[in-house]
Amino acid sequence: MKHLLLVALLLVQAATLRAGSTDAAEHDADTNTLRVFIFAGQSNMVGSDSKAKDIQRFPPFVGLDMPQEGILFSYNIGREEKLTSKGWVALQPVDDVVGPELSFARRVSREIKAPVAIIKCAAGGTTLGGDWNPDDPSGFKLYPLALELIQSSLAELDRRKVAYRIEGFMWHQGENDMFDKEFKPAYGRNLRHFLERWRHDLKTPRLKFYIGELCTKTIWGMDNRENMYAIRAGQKAVTDSDPLAEYIPTSHDAVEIGGGEGLHYHYGTLGQLEHGVNYAEAYLRTIGKKPATNRSLKTWPYAKGSPVKLFVLAGHRNMEAERAFTQELKALAGRESLADDNARIAFKYSIGGGYKTSQGWEPLGPAGCYETFGPELSFGRTLQDRVPGNIAIAKFTHSGSQMNDWTPQGTDAKDRNLYPQFIAFIQESIRELEAKGHPVELAGIFYHVGENDMSFGPYRSKADGWLKSTVAKSREDLALPTLKWFVSQQPPTDEKGLNAMDVTAKLAAIGTADPAFVHIQAFHLPPQAEQLVMTTEGIIELGEVLAQSYIEHR
Repeated sequence: MKHLLLVALLLVQAATLRAGSTDAAEHDADTNTLRVFIFAGQSNMVGSDSKAKDIQRFPPFVGLDMPQEGILFSYNIGREEKLTSKGWVALQPVDDVVGPELSFARRVSREIKAPVAIIKCAAGGTTLGGDWNPDDPSGFKLYPLALELIQSSLAELDRRKVAYRIEGFMWHQGENDMFDKEFKPAYGRNLRHFLERWRHDLKTPRLKFYIGELCTKTIWGMDNRENMYAIRAGQKAVTDSDPLAEYIPTSHDAVEIGGGEGLHYHYGTLGQLEHGVNYAEAYLRTIGKKPATNRSLKTWPYAKGSPVKLFVLAGHRNMEAERAFTQELKALAGRESLADDNARIAFKYSIGGGYKTSQGWEPLGPAGCYETFGPELSFGRTLQDRVPGNIAIAKFTHSGSQMNDWTPQGTDAKDRNLYPQFIAFIQESIRELEAKGHPVELAGIFYHVGENDMSFGPYRSKADGWLKSTVAKSREDLALPTLKWFVSQQPPTDEKGLNAMDVTAKLAAIGTADPAFVHIQAFHLPPQAEQLVMTTEGIIELGEVLAQSYIEHR
């Protein structure tokens, strides 16, 4: 392997070192200069609680457990016991752990012709205010450690006369600063200085930084939401004011489910791989390489002037469907055709709180961020077979949200207040259909309750009240006092302390008191590989259950 790497290094044409650039034409023309990317941060940059052997479970990422011989990798990972590459090696998992650099490198290297290299320094449980402090590093003194790693790695390239440039710096950190009364309010200021020092010390004044959002789809996303909001606010203050810094949302990414209450604070294997794709897509946009996808409807499916029934799907991680993969759908007997675009149903969506949105109305088909699909596919087909007339579907999800984010009153985490966006999305969908000459009937809102809310006592106890306030205000704002809400619920987390709160009975009671509220107990879906999160077959059946409920209650 080392021989192959040496050959790869020597084949890279020598050139002078240049600072980072964002000129797309230059990037396209220069295919010889090695692109060097830096990855740094704490445990979610390390890849904690991930397993390389699990990569094969996720079709879009199969093969990333093997070395990527064409990608150079230099690393220093960990705290007391550090894992180091001791020079350049082939990119691969370290100690069976999956970091975002694996999927990042494969995605980028498929889009650009130039060679790629990764330098990574990360350690769990470290702070920007202390360990990563450029001026007065404390604890594990990671700033000088990372600087030395980067400089020594680049010096080796210089020694081999390899032409390179530092292309981007990927940063994911902040969870530990939020627990320090001094570091939390200073995070934005400290981050701004951190970026300035790196640009100075690496002599790259135009180095682009990509700042990853903290993992919110976890227990910390609920009981530490104000703390996490403070760190996000600091990060966004920097990326809003620095044209060479970009905030990278990650709350739509998967998260491994831990024990006890069923939640954890690390992404895990799938989330790490998706995290890397987020960085890659952001970088590729920076150099002018946007995905060339066009799923617009070639022919509008409804006759001019004909009425349209609009169905709104909404919810969290299982409505978004983070673990339902198109590749698996194509292998299911009798379900394969769901993977094909259905041009008879117009489809509009906002996924991940706006992370991915449709380009106008598209044909109903797989539209997830990572070759995934949601229950809308089987929902639409079931309705199409049983309901006369025109059907359109609009989907609004945020899998990193909780049920209080959907309430009209919102929470102190103001950037997660989804209600105004949700209502505006519905109103816009109606207006667009009316503008095409169609009378529109809002047939119902189909909402799958927050899975994480069912697993955290303080949220589980308030879920019914939050939901009632959202339902009531939506009817008022949409001027539809009898608007039907179809609210589905999977089996809530079975845990001794939580079971004292009968959330199922509370949701059923809403339906008893409100004839336009249909409570759907989706308790007989296919078994899940882990708590809370449905996989391909479960998502298909969830869509069918939702559609059947409409058919029975229309």
